Amino acid sequence: MPGAGVECLVRHEHTGARSSARVLPAAGELLAEAGIALADCAAIAFGAGPGSFTGLRTACGVAQGLAFGAGLPVVPVNTLMTCAERARAATPALPDDTAVLVALDARMDEAYSAAFRWHASAREWAEVTPMQVSAPETVPLPDGDFWLAGNASTVFGERLAGLARAARVLPEAMPHAQPMIAIALRALARGEAIDADQAMPIYLRDKVAQTIAEREAAAAARAAAQAGSAS
Repeated sequence: MPGAGVECLVRHEHTGARSSARVLPAAGELLAEAGIALADCAAIAFGAGPGSFTGLRTACGVAQGLAFGAGLPVVPVNTLMTCAERARAATPALPDDTAVLVALDARMDEAYSAAFRWHASAREWAEVTPMQVSAPETVPLPDGDFWLAGNASTVFGERLAGLARAARVLPEAMPHAQPMIAIALRALARGEAIDADQAMPIYLRDKVAQTIAEREAAAAARAAAQAGSAS
């Protein structure tokens, strides 16, 4: 996926609450496997979001700390775009005129979403619907044919806008280190790396948690919607 002549070494683990404790040892293992020091790297890429507050803060903070210490720039990578990149690597190949709508479970009964279209001449994605967090029923859809990537199709089922219209559904096209590397390498080649102190997570939600009353109201609204659809 990163390109011809590029060797890709990956550690991809589902660590949950252990991610902050595991990320630095995993980075050290990769450097040892590659036989290089951190200062030998050209840049440090990180998943900038959207995603959970804790995960984004951890990713950005670790990237900044490593970059400051080694005097390296950083490359923030859009998490939703990594899902589109992973979908593009699927077989059969993504048709030239087909967009990729990415929708991920954002918890709190909402989805993170954006749609992208691959431009082969520029070798990069263009955003065709803006990133947002919304109810699954109101996820904006791109014009024309599209594939649907991400786990929101599994989490929300028919509640997710666009599920019935999608030409292909790829719930397994989730954020992953390998497509992030491919995106970061292209960005680095275009000179888009930034100083570590400029790195910022992509936050789409101002609130981290719902109150008990809000959770109860949301549950009641879902129950009413389900009852209405069944009648």
